[in-house]
Amino acid sequence: MKESNSSAVHLDVDWERFMAANDMEWVVKPVSWDEGAFLGNGLLGTMVYGEEHASKRHVLRMVTGRTDVTAIRTDKPGFPPRVPLGELDLELAGRIYHPTQMRVSLWHAELQATLTTTSGEVKLRSLVHSLYPVIAVEIETTVGESDARCEWYAYPEVDPVLKNADGVNLNQYMPETEVEHTEVEDGIHVCTQRYSGGDGCVTAWKDVQVSPNRRIYWLSIASGHNESAIAEAVEAVKQASTANFEEWVQAHRDWWHQYYRQSFVSLPDGRLESFYWIQMYKLASATRADKPLIDNQGPWLTSTPWPGVWFNMNVQMSYSPVYTSNRLEMGESLVRSLKDNWDNLILNIPEDCRHDSAGLGRSCSFDLRAQVEDEVGNLTWICHSIWRHYRYSMDEKMLGEVLFPILKRSVNYYRHLLEEGTDGFLHLPPTISPEYGSFMRTTVRDCHYDLSLLRWGCETLLHICQRLESKDLLIPEWEGILKKLVPLPVDETGYMIGQEMPLAYGHRHFSHLLAIFPLHLVGGETEEEQALIATSLRHWLAKEGDLRGFSMTGAASIAAVLGWGDVAMRLLQSLLLIIKPNTMYKEAGPVIETPLAGAESIHDMLLQSWGCKLRVFPAVPEAWTELAFHDLRAEGAFLVGAVRKDAVTQWIRVKSLAGEPCLIKTGWKGLVHWHIIGCDQVVRVTGEAFIDGEISLELDAGEAVILYQGEVVPDLRVCSVEGTDKVTRYFGGHKPWRLYGFHSGES
Repeated sequence: MKESNSSAVHLDVDWERFMAANDMEWVVKPVSWDEGAFLGNGLLGTMVYGEEHASKRHVLRMVTGRTDVTAIRTDKPGFPPRVPLGELDLELAGRIYHPTQMRVSLWHAELQATLTTTSGEVKLRSLVHSLYPVIAVEIETTVGESDARCEWYAYPEVDPVLKNADGVNLNQYMPETEVEHTEVEDGIHVCTQRYSGGDGCVTAWKDVQVSPNRRIYWLSIASGHNESAIAEAVEAVKQASTANFEEWVQAHRDWWHQYYRQSFVSLPDGRLESFYWIQMYKLASATRADKPLIDNQGPWLTSTPWPGVWFNMNVQMSYSPVYTSNRLEMGESLVRSLKDNWDNLILNIPEDCRHDSAGLGRSCSFDLRAQVEDEVGNLTWICHSIWRHYRYSMDEKMLGEVLFPILKRSVNYYRHLLEEGTDGFLHLPPTISPEYGSFMRTTVRDCHYDLSLLRWGCETLLHICQRLESKDLLIPEWEGILKKLVPLPVDETGYMIGQEMPLAYGHRHFSHLLAIFPLHLVGGETEEEQALIATSLRHWLAKEGDLRGFSMTGAASIAAVLGWGDVAMRLLQSLLLIIKPNTMYKEAGPVIETPLAGAESIHDMLLQSWGCKLRVFPAVPEAWTELAFHDLRAEGAFLVGAVRKDAVTQWIRVKSLAGEPCLIKTGWKGLVHWHIIGCDQVVRVTGEAFIDGEISLELDAGEAVILYQGEVVPDLRVCSVEGTDKVTRYFGGHKPWRLYGFHSGES
């Protein structure tokens, strides 16, 4: 075996140029939330677009949100919903005309625009700072637009033409609001909104004339309306407006540059590659480790019947791309939310079960107060997300202090419901399979959703006890449940909704397939399992009556379990026909989880790691002859990279962060060579073996292995891949012609 001159993998990517090809771009002014330019820092956000009404064609709206601003309902019981705050409007002398262009630079997380009007031109740059709760807007004007100004309007003050531009919302609660405007020190303006329930928000802003034709606006929003909230918003604006502007902007950019570099993915399909990177941008715009968890909309609130947090799929899918993308800090907001609201999880269940149990209903605010009725499994499913966080980090402190006690209480609630039947099996009473027969509140005994979650919960609790060397008194109970729990109901169509209830009509949710994805209780490791998964998937998709965007993502991930790369790709391409031009998603109202889950489906095509096995390129479409990824994260705390050329995997690199057992499914047959590289980057061990797809290696924490076939170590560079007619900047404004090569080709 020949040695190479270097055993180090090199990421050879011009990040700024690579990301530029994936930017969101508008060649005309966007005119709705569906195609607006969005910015965010995990707490504050803006959605930027205009309006075609004749009276408002001179306005560019920056509709502004803060995730944690909610209003106590005074009309009827219910959780405190999100409420709209208002908007910062750029008001121009002329009407916005052509050639107007806008672009969100993903690399810099900034909106850059040239607005052509009937009176002149305005150049605009805007960002929501990554480190501070401040929005900045910079404008440069020609002579004809020298009077252009940004004005803040609290929501009650927004012109009805703009307020109702995205549809009159008859479902959403709007509190009675008292608005007060004041001006404080240093020219800082303050707008206080007091809601009828006693809560509210404060907006502070300031504008500075930097030069005769250049102005900068700073704006911050605080939750609450007392003196401390006012002081918080004012102080944020004061600090930002007195800082060196270019250094302030550079600190924002530096955060994003470091964030993106945590992993790298390049696909030959230009639309899916751009879609993927926009979701990575959206993820960090929607949450941060110290910010609220992701609700149904993130910071970009608009008309919706769902102004809160939903737990029977939405939160789980929103966080799903966090783990493989190696962006675990984004998942800390979910971990912290469960930890901080422990008492409310207990209060969510009937009083007679609170001594040992906990639960989570369907929907609530950020305090997780959601009474459990007949949809029982939501907390257990959330625990699966936390389990993924543990498995990808191997953080045993979090495992013992956060996950174990919550999962234990979640499973205990199921124990209160279990009934032993005359057949000797343990059964569950009628419960809901999320989204199946929703309007009729259809319930079913031995619901697949709950049986699969209960089985996964018991298996995981036993695994945790073994890992932590715990002698928990309930170990015999969990083992007994696993022995006696009724099998998942199956018929000739595959998995059923529950006992004596097959999937009879269109079902947008994959709640009846949870054992396949994401729980992976059934993994297709045998021909019998493969047949069951395939039958279940085909039957579900054939009942197409209620399929939605998130149906496509769930189905794509299930297809990836089977190794059906072409099917997974077609399902994701179907998703691209459903999402909005800016990659947001809407049903009766906007919901953020579906596009984010689409990024996870792409992960599932490139790398799977459930079941203590790393599967590299497990579901590659035939057309994807070239692929590359670097530092994707896997269960067991591994960082994995691989390159595919001419439809062949060239090499695989696995770095162990925790010293866990390493079993790799390579897709290769025959002789495989490897180098194990120590923490000092020096080759420690070389070896070779004949394998049939899988190889087991021992790696210490900090060590990496490079595997390849052939006598010579291949080129270990990771570069962006090209594709046939790779589409550039497809998203943002609606530009279908770019699918067919009609664009400028500008880099």
